Amino acid sequence: MARRIVIRGGSGAGKTTLARLLARHLNVPHVELDALHHGPNWSSASAAEMQASVRAALDDARGWIVDGNYDQKLSELVLERAELVLWLDLPLRTKMLRLLGRTATRWWHDEELWNGNRENLKTAFWGLDALFPYALRSHFFHRQRWPELFRGRPVLRLRSAREVDEWLRAFTAHEF
Repeated sequence: MARRIVIRGGSGAGKTTLARLLARHLNVPHVELDALHHGPNWSSASAAEMQASVRAALDDARGWIVDGNYDQKLSELVLERAELVLWLDLPLRTKMLRLLGRTATRWWHDEELWNGNRENLKTAFWGLDALFPYALRSHFFHRQRWPELFRGRPVLRLRSAREVDEWLRAFTAHEF
C-alpha cells in the first residue's frame, strides 16, 4: 500500500481535505504546499526556499501525503518520490461551487489560512492572480499539461466526487 502519496488537482478539488484524511489514516505527515508557499502578507516563497522546505518534509521515513501543485517552483521534486499520484480531475462546475462556498465561509468567519493570511473578496475575484480566475485557467491547463507530466508514473485519475469517495472507502478499508 502506498505511503508516499501526492494529491494533485485544481483549486476546490478537495486536495487538502483528502490529504488530511489519508495522513491521519496512514499516521504519516500531511504536507500542505500552500502553507509552505504563502508567507506573511501573501508573500511567496522562492523556488529555492520552497524546495528546501519540501525536501525536509519528504525525509520522513514513515511516508507522507503532499497536497498541492507548484510545478514551476518544485519541478518534479515531489512526483519523483511519490509512490502514487492522485489526480483529482473533478468537473469545473464542482470545483467552482466548492470554491465559492469555501471562500464565503473563510471570509465570513475571518478565518486565518497560513502565516496570518486571510481571504478577502478582492483577492478572490479581482485580477489575474485572484483565486477564481486562476482556478478557471488552471483547470484547462492541468488537463492539457498533466497527462504528459504524469506519463510513466503510478497515477490514479479520479473524475468525480463519487469516484474520490469510492476510492477513499476502498483505500481505508485495508488494514495494516
